[in-house]
Amino acid sequence: MYASWAVRVPAVKQQTGASAAALGLALLGLSAGAVATMLAAGALCRRFGGRRVTVPACGVLSGALVLPALAHSALTLALALLAFGAAYGCLNVAMNTVAVDLVAALRRPVMPGFHAAWSFGGLAGAGLGGLIAARLAPLPHLSLIAGVGLLVTALTARPLLRPPAAYVPDEADPVPSSASLRDLIRVVGVLGLIALCAAYDEGAIGDWGALHLHQDLDADAGLAAAGYAAFALTEAFGRLTGTMLLERYGRTRVLVAGGLAACGGMLLASLAPDVWLALAGFAATGAGLANLFPVAVARAGLLAGARGVALASTLGYGGFLLGPPAIGFLASEFGLRTGLTTLSFLALAAAVIAYLARNS
Repeated sequence: MYASWAVRVPAVKQQTGASAAALGLALLGLSAGAVATMLAAGALCRRFGGRRVTVPACGVLSGALVLPALAHSALTLALALLAFGAAYGCLNVAMNTVAVDLVAALRRPVMPGFHAAWSFGGLAGAGLGGLIAARLAPLPHLSLIAGVGLLVTALTARPLLRPPAAYVPDEADPVPSSASLRDLIRVVGVLGLIALCAAYDEGAIGDWGALHLHQDLDADAGLAAAGYAAFALTEAFGRLTGTMLLERYGRTRVLVAGGLAACGGMLLASLAPDVWLALAGFAATGAGLANLFPVAVARAGLLAGARGVALASTLGYGGFLLGPPAIGFLASEFGLRTGLTTLSFLALAAAVIAYLARNS
């Protein structure tokens, strides 16, 4: 659902007649809605359990996907994205809370595997969007994907609400008794900063990647969508191998190496003189970012349960909050290429923070 929206940004921009700066402010609505609901979602998960919050949040997100396609001004687009972002933020915290319970039950760092499903969804959404972008307007396209989302909600509701007896319940927050509250907040905050850097880059690629290829490198609608597809593909396979990498090399090495790879990849994607080099840069960025966000959120959840997931996610999606308007204003003043180079600096910052916090 998110990727389907991402590849239609150029068409919706044209539909609304928004400038780059106005589009950046409108995209702020998505991030603001997500961040605003994440802490509340954490409270809901503590009260009702992540599984019981996941099901309705998925249904609401499916319906909200159609709203941006109905917008005909920057203001109405911002309001539509606010609703879409609110549902997205709630679902994100809820399903990550469920996943953290499974990580604890299995006693293995399997969170990247769960996040690989998000990346494969991004690949499917971008691939489908690229195929039909030239044939369907945004409204029928996003309505079709919304219908699929409602179907998935219906199919997954029963197993989520009636898990097997061996499933570890998610109502209790596993806060270590030996850790002080201040130390706990500090560690989760550091993890949240790593998630922020990763989310800034992921969100910016989704919001601006297709427009960069179309506007700066003259790619058609289908090829422009391939930028996000290349990013999502390498991110997905990077996450599939994440458990093996974490068990073999440890959390710090995986985070530092990933941040450095994403830094180099995004420099290539933003400054490349042709489409194919830019696609290679997006692919390298996806591989580098693959495990940053899931590792940070999983560690925060294991330390502080749903509270940790909510706090790290809120800080993380502050990256989504900062990215769209920052790049929009930079694009207006200096060009979109310059705006996208900020992604490489955030990836480098994630690597530095992970190294400095290696003993946390």
